[in-house]
Amino acid sequence: MRRWRRTAVVAVLLLVAAGVLIGVAYTGGLTGEDTSALTGATEVRTGALNSAVVVLTEIGNTAASAVLAVVVGGVLWWRGRRADAVYLIATMATASLVFTIIKRILDRPRPPADLRVIEASNESLPSGHATMSAVVLASIVIVFWPQLAALGRTVLTAVAVLWPAAIGATRIYLGVHWFSDVLAGWTLGLGWAFLGAAVLFRWRARTRPAPDPVAAP
Repeated sequence: MRRWRRTAVVAVLLLVAAGVLIGVAYTGGLTGEDTSALTGATEVRTGALNSAVVVLTEIGNTAASAVLAVVVGGVLWWRGRRADAVYLIATMATASLVFTIIKRILDRPRPPADLRVIEASNESLPSGHATMSAVVLASIVIVFWPQLAALGRTVLTAVAVLWPAAIGATRIYLGVHWFSDVLAGWTLGLGWAFLGAAVLFRWRARTRPAPDPVAAP
């Protein structure tokens, strides 16, 4: 199976999983898990930890993820990797549009205001912070993977896993998202990154020059 087809299969599986998670969360199928996660977060809060988590969640907000994608995309464009640059920025931008539309349609309420450390006024499902951190970091891994040695791949993958995990955890800790919001956001972001990659790989397969014919003896 060609690379773009394998990538497309992964994208479809992840996006279907995201859709299922969103549907289950919206209909209350994860209420127990949501409540347990929020209760656990409130039990470990301290003033100092609250301040640190607020700083972390702001560093990893949706605007910061968008800026990261634009900066990395700009560097790629400057270095002549224009298809990669377009993929990175377009995937980020369309993911932002998709999760915003889903939020508006579902209009899921956030956790109760008296359990929040900070205020958040828009809809809850899926988490924009989780979606954007996942889609941008996954896209960066996909773009740089072929050029990296084993150590570089390990480090970049670790960052791409730990950073979205940390940002998603801050949203639960601060009481502005349910666990299921964050889980759906992670899955949606990862699936969207693979969907964009499938388009990129397909485009490359179609535009790659044909090999020169073997000269007859």
